[in-house]
Amino acid sequence: MIETSLAAQQTRQWLETIVVGLNLCPFAGPVLKADGVHIDVCPAEQDQAIIAAVLEQLDQLQQTDESTIATSLLVFSNGLKDFDQYWSLVEVANELLQQVGLEGVIQIASFHPDYCFEGVPEEDVSHYTNRSPYPMLHFIREAQLSRALGNYPQPELIPDNNIRKLQALGKPALLKLLAMESTS
Repeated sequence: MIETSLAAQQTRQWLETIVVGLNLCPFAGPVLKADGVHIDVCPAEQDQAIIAAVLEQLDQLQQTDESTIATSLLVFSNGLKDFDQYWSLVEVANELLQQVGLEGVIQIASFHPDYCFEGVPEEDVSHYTNRSPYPMLHFIREAQLSRALGNYPQPELIPDNNIRKLQALGKPALLKLLAMESTS
């Protein structure tokens, strides 16, 4: 069983080294620097407890001002290791978002250690744009995202630019960076 503090620390290191360090998300750096990224670790392995954690996260974001929590990561330190099981949770989380009336207010992005884009060869480096040290859901405030995208030229190119960055870096260098990041 992984300690929640270790999972939170490794997630923050991944954010600093990979997401911000490689500029995979051009909006993450200022939010991370301003301590606006909230990281919650859910040690649960059972579906009911995991779904309860998702609902708690949605409630917390709804009840908390953006200046306190700009964006939030719900990290599953022990559960959802199987990608298909995780992907089922992503679908349930998006359904819950609709049911609680937060569609259009909060958006959920998905990250997993075994993330694979459908139709892309398993060994392709592009998968690492959505790979993380633990399965996690990223809860994004849509109003904040809209403001950030409004000031960013051609935001629709971000995913392709990220893939090109990782291809230019190369999988061996990326894996070395990830290994250094996980031992820090």
